[in-house]
Amino acid sequence: MKITLTSVIVDDQSKALDFYTEKLGFVVKHDIPLGEARWLTVISPEGHADVELLLEPNKITASQVFQKALFDQHIPLTAFTVADVAKEYARLRALAVEFCMDPTDVGAAHVAVFNDTCGNWIQIFAPK
Repeated sequence: MKITLTSVIVDDQSKALDFYTEKLGFVVKHDIPLGEARWLTVISPEGHADVELLLEPNKITASQVFQKALFDQHIPLTAFTVADVAKEYARLRALAVEFCMDPTDVGAAHVAVFNDTCGNWIQIFAPK
């Protein structure tokens, strides 16, 4: 068993696509129309091509409540590994990405948390 698909709840798939590709550098793997929504996945050019991130529309009340609760409490929805948190922080800040946590040493890793503009805080981390 292995993970090949995980999702991030987003309030706007088009806006999410722009952010995740233009700011984070992910590339589109699938973009399939499904009525009002899309089967929209991205992959990291630095990762395995069979690990996809689904940009999942938050069209049901439960996902909207969950997403808002996490966001209001500054809890990251997910986390992405980076080689150097300070370097990635500087790169993203130069692209006007908003952070709620600057690079921080938390013992076993360095972390920072940013706003994906689609209703989520996302953590980046580099294990020591």
